[in-house]
Amino acid sequence: MDSFLQEIACRAISYCQDSGAQYCDARAEIQNKKSAQIENGQVEHIREKSDSGLGIRILKNGAWGFVSITNPDSFEQIRSRIDSALRSSDYTSKNKQRVEMCPIPTTKTRKDLPVLRKPDIEEMIKAGLECDRIISENPRITKSVVNPWFSENSKYFKSSEGTEILQNHTDVIIEMIATAHKSGKTQSVNITEGGRGGMEQIIQNDTAQNSARKISEKASELIDAKPAKEERGVVVMNPDFVALLTHEILGHPSEADRVLGKEMAWAGGAWWSGKLGEEIGSENLNVFDDPTISHSLGWYHYDDEGVKTKRTNLVENGILKNHMQNRETAQVFGKEPTGNMRATSYMFMPLIRMACTCIQKGDWEQEEMIKDVKNGYFVSNMKIPSIDMKRYNWSISCQYAQKIENGEITDLLRDVIVMGTAPEFFKSIDACGKDFAVRPITNCGKGDPMQSMIMGNGGPSIRGIATVKSVS
Repeated sequence: MDSFLQEIACRAISYCQDSGAQYCDARAEIQNKKSAQIENGQVEHIREKSDSGLGIRILKNGAWGFVSITNPDSFEQIRSRIDSALRSSDYTSKNKQRVEMCPIPTTKTRKDLPVLRKPDIEEMIKAGLECDRIISENPRITKSVVNPWFSENSKYFKSSEGTEILQNHTDVIIEMIATAHKSGKTQSVNITEGGRGGMEQIIQNDTAQNSARKISEKASELIDAKPAKEERGVVVMNPDFVALLTHEILGHPSEADRVLGKEMAWAGGAWWSGKLGEEIGSENLNVFDDPTISHSLGWYHYDDEGVKTKRTNLVENGILKNHMQNRETAQVFGKEPTGNMRATSYMFMPLIRMACTCIQKGDWEQEEMIKDVKNGYFVSNMKIPSIDMKRYNWSISCQYAQKIENGEITDLLRDVIVMGTAPEFFKSIDACGKDFAVRPITNCGKGDPMQSMIMGNGGPSIRGIATVKSVS
């Protein structure tokens, strides 16, 4: 972290306090990102982006103000912007309900997340070219796209309450798409691998290469796959598909700002608003958010309010127990903040965001779950979601599905979407597997202006009842 940025952050805090702010905090951030794009064996481009700056939240007269600046040369550059934010707070306080924040302990600490093997763009490209070669070996593959990238991040947080935190982490990701074409049919399968750490996140156990092989084989096989007829029935979902389902219909509606309707105008709300303590799913459904899961993209020690992270149980045996809370919503609900307040960068006000939201594992083997099904579907790997404003009605397409007949996997099915309503589907869950996995999510959008966030989501294989059909 640049000591000059830290110095300006400290001066900003003192200036805001002297100007009558009841609370303020500053985030100084530096990010260096390197990426490449590889298509059909050719490196199309290599990009490097560096960004640094300062974001300051100001609470005055019970109203928020915010200001940010990129690469400041001096404190004077940001002082006039702080003055504008203070005036904005004065005006806003006359027209909105006063903000109250629950108290938290103050802390002074530094946290460096481990990197076992420091990433290097040349090594990332080498791994990407190897994955591209594996994908393209299949004669039916007409296009291979591989995007390896990594970012190194440093964040300094200081508040007027005395908290001072420096956190450093690195993310390493590889995104891959395999497209097959034959006899007028085209099928694509994609996957993302990686996590918070170093090169070990994609090369350990040949993770990236194995995934490249799988998507190449599956894209080729899908050319010969059948469409599924529309049918409501038993579905067994694999952990990768469950990760997106958890993200969309369990994670987002658990964000307390959505529950309170503060995001309704642009990002939606939550169908279970006002249902804390009520049954919203079967006794087999347990859901949590946990920023302490190591190596997930949602791993961090303190959020952007200086709240220490911990596991939060959201649903216990089908009962809605909690939401993800910031200091403001925790005061409204009479709860503790959960450490989920995050911003994409210093340029934005933090919002309540998932860290690593998951369905808890159960005690079933995946094979047992399938063996019990006379007529149903085995649904694999996330694709595209479509969810209504309150996360009540949902449909999520999968990379591929397979028919289950008399406990056996039979036909491979293409272009499949799975549909249901949240309460009906949650209450139908009768089995959760032992095969728990966390998957990387790299493009979750929320807020106005829109903030794209990376995080983890996961769970085990689960079994429930939904509607399945193919769409062309």
